[in-house]
Amino acid sequence: MKKAIIFDLDGTLWDSSASVCESWNIVFSRYPEITRRLTPADVQGFMGKTLDQIFPIALPDTPDELRRKVLNECVHYELEYIAEHGGRLYPKLRETLVELRRSYALIIVSNCQDGYIQDFLDFADMRGLFGDFESAGGTGLSKGENIKLVIERNSIDKAVYVGDTQGDLDSADFAGIPFIRAAYGFGQMNRPVPEIREFCELPEKAAEII
Repeated sequence: MKKAIIFDLDGTLWDSSASVCESWNIVFSRYPEITRRLTPADVQGFMGKTLDQIFPIALPDTPDELRRKVLNECVHYELEYIAEHGGRLYPKLRETLVELRRSYALIIVSNCQDGYIQDFLDFADMRGLFGDFESAGGTGLSKGENIKLVIERNSIDKAVYVGDTQGDLDSADFAGIPFIRAAYGFGQMNRPVPEIREFCELPEKAAEII
């Protein structure tokens, strides 16, 4: 039986909010009519959402055409910035993933733009630990649909999704698989679910569930 742990990225494997915040503010500063500046807390509130959901929140008072132009530029520049500056990996990430890989296929599914997961894998030097990944930017599908996609693509018999937001829980429900909350991340849940408070707790929690 082939088992998999499928991961959200932001708030689950790393925190890139400071780098994303800085990269977007650099783009904002190129436009005199854009006076808003983001904080890392603002960015954490965006995490887990699709770009179409983020755009009106990020610049709510900006005309739609300008907003879309500026934020599309943000998305592209973010990839360049993240590739160089990365994010903060959660404690004991690598050693825990190495342990998990002995028993499970490891996969990432995120609502990010295409290229963002690749930036994470290269910055963290973890391409060898993950067997597959998928993003909303890569397929145009919802997170729940992408979870189903990678399960089918990798012939997975049993899987669990690990994430930190309500959207992650909803996506796991959509895909029909159990969920583990990364309680150290950015979000809250609308019902009690199994959770970990540190990433290193995941092997024990995953063994209980799948």
